[in-house]
Amino acid sequence: MQIRQHKRKLCQKFTVRIELREAEREHYTVLYEEMTFRGFTGTITNGDGDTFQLLGGEYNYEGQATRAEVMAKARAAAIETGVEYAVLVTESAGRSYYNLDEAE
Repeated sequence: MQIRQHKRKLCQKFTVRIELREAEREHYTVLYEEMTFRGFTGTITNGDGDTFQLLGGEYNYEGQATRAEVMAKARAAAIETGVEYAVLVTESAGRSYYNLDEAE
C-alpha cells in the first residue's frame, strides 16, 4: 500500500515596492486600486494583531505564491497606470520595522 503525502504550501509573505516614473497623483490612485484588486495591501500586521501602514509605494502580499507570481501581479497592476515603472519583490522570512504609523 502506497501512502500519499501532500505537501501543504505555507502562506508566503512578500514586500513589494513600486516606483512610478513621471507620475501624477491619479496614476498612484490607479496603482492603489489595481494592487488592491490583485490582493495587495498597504499594511502589515504584527503577532499581537496590531496593523501598521507601510511606507509610500510599498505593498504587502500574503498567500500561496512564488516571487515570480507576485511580480507578475504587481507588474499587471503597474501597467494599468500607463506610465513607466520599476518593481522590487522581496519574499519575507521575517520583518523588522520601526516607527511605522498605525493603520486606521
